[in-house]
Amino acid sequence: MTDQTKIAATIESVPFADLYLSDLNPRTVVSESAVAVLAENIRKVGLIQNLGGLRDEDGTRVGVVAGGRRLRALALLQDDPRFQTVAVQIAPDAETARLWATSENGQREALHPADEIRDYGAMDRRGVSVADISVAYGVTEKHVYRRLALAGLPDPVLDALKAGQISLSHAAAFTVGQDEKLMIEVLTRIVEDAANGRYALSDHQIKAMLRPGAVKESDRRAAFVGVDAYKEAGGRIGGDLFADETLFDDTALLDELFAAKLAKAADDFAEAHGWKWVETHPEDYLPYGFTEDRKFGRVYPVEGDLSEAESERYDELAELANGDVLDEDGEAELEALQAKADGAFTDEQKAVAGAVLYVARGGTIKVAEGLVKPEDRKEAMAAGILAASQHGTTGETAPKSPISDKLRGDLDRIEKGARQAALLTDPKLALHLLAFHLSGKMGYGYAFGLTVNPPANAPETETGYTLDKRLSSIAERYEAGFGSEVGKDFAAFRKRGDKKVMEALNGYLASLLTVPDAELGAMIDKATGRRTRDVWAPTGENFFGRVGGPYLNALWQDLLDLAEDHPTATTFAKLKKGEKVGKLHDLFNDEATREAHGLTKAQRDRIANWLPEGMA
Repeated sequence: MTDQTKIAATIESVPFADLYLSDLNPRTVVSESAVAVLAENIRKVGLIQNLGGLRDEDGTRVGVVAGGRRLRALALLQDDPRFQTVAVQIAPDAETARLWATSENGQREALHPADEIRDYGAMDRRGVSVADISVAYGVTEKHVYRRLALAGLPDPVLDALKAGQISLSHAAAFTVGQDEKLMIEVLTRIVEDAANGRYALSDHQIKAMLRPGAVKESDRRAAFVGVDAYKEAGGRIGGDLFADETLFDDTALLDELFAAKLAKAADDFAEAHGWKWVETHPEDYLPYGFTEDRKFGRVYPVEGDLSEAESERYDELAELANGDVLDEDGEAELEALQAKADGAFTDEQKAVAGAVLYVARGGTIKVAEGLVKPEDRKEAMAAGILAASQHGTTGETAPKSPISDKLRGDLDRIEKGARQAALLTDPKLALHLLAFHLSGKMGYGYAFGLTVNPPANAPETETGYTLDKRLSSIAERYEAGFGSEVGKDFAAFRKRGDKKVMEALNGYLASLLTVPDAELGAMIDKATGRRTRDVWAPTGENFFGRVGGPYLNALWQDLLDLAEDHPTATTFAKLKKGEKVGKLHDLFNDEATREAHGLTKAQRDRIANWLPEGMA
């Protein structure tokens, strides 16, 4: 190997037209967008680091062996005379040039996030704009804003990040904090837990400890009240830049505004629709048995009758809607016909009945109409609006039935068999009913003798895991189904059309998939083209921080094609575990890091497809 003490390299000014990318340069794949960012950086601050090159045998041209990205960036700057001649350090021989080509990429090491954060903060305090910081570092402005949010953290938090005692995602969680004393207390607990081998707090737990009373903007109360109304009332707003969340800090004020707005909505609804009374319910659903517990009677809309021509038109429009080819006017016409078919409550019904309003998840108002209070029952029955109770709700003892319980059981079975036989004649109805059962819209009621036990598909740490929304928790869907009007809801469910119902059924069935048989699972994977990395990416929190240091060393070497004694491998092996975790996290989740390593296509593919052993 060349004795580096004897290298007689010279720096020459070479016309850009005489430069080309040498075959010795190991960086063959680059990001065009990253090169464009680098070009802007060079245009603004100049070429800070010289290129490294080797002259051709005839001495006319210079092949660049170190600085391939800079060479590509300079090609974009040839409209600027400053860069039409470039300073190049010329290697004395090919052996030295090869050494330079390997060494520059192998020894390059990204700035530690904690140091980068502090530097961003220092530049910001000097008055350097976000745009200029982004150019200087070759990153997006959004990246700069997030680093600046971290720059405002107390020094002990950034010190812990630098020491590998917390991860970058943990540090990001601290940005929601406002009480520095509380932040240090939480940090101390995390460090002590790690030292004692206890399980680390999740990002969500850290945020909850730092802002115990804060409410996310996705909370139904916050969504219903709205940010503007909350702020106008003097409410304090916080934020989580990393999760793109707004936090409502004053929950007492939010609850007050929520109650007032819901009460106003009830008054407006009563006035607009003419009900005798309208009340509110504070929860996000009406619990199972709500009407029975409150001893409400129930009246239903008087169904409308469509003429023969209207029925034919309805079927025609519904068919177009199923094919997603119905225009806006057609949708309005279909909605009008649907409203007529559904019918409406009469003025006589409204004179003795009322409604309950509540706010469901997402901040939307839901209404249960046609409820008759116990004190209005006699009037409603006298008017023929409400049928007499069959369940002894008047307080009188019902006469003993001549039909024994055993006989009643047999009669119930006969009735059930008749219903099943009738369903055989309508397979489409059976499929619709199965989809409705699985949708959770019946609460914990059911239509079929099926026990739904969804297999777990949400890991304890969901960082890096993006599951299709159609596979949401069945338990959550069933919870949301409490208090529903099952018959009415099923009719509305069917009116979505065959295509929408079958799409829903496919989603519900997929969420129940278990398949313990390996051969069957492999067949399904082949047929569907399943790829685990489409929904999961390894991160410091969900994987790297949960395995040992030797494992991380071996993985680093394998991904980057490094020999065990390669300088990049030995440098990595000497790092603290937290630093190793951070480097692997960035390698998998940060394009700038992959760009800095000058990865080959094969290495990029390896990272994009890598899974821990045992996964497929």
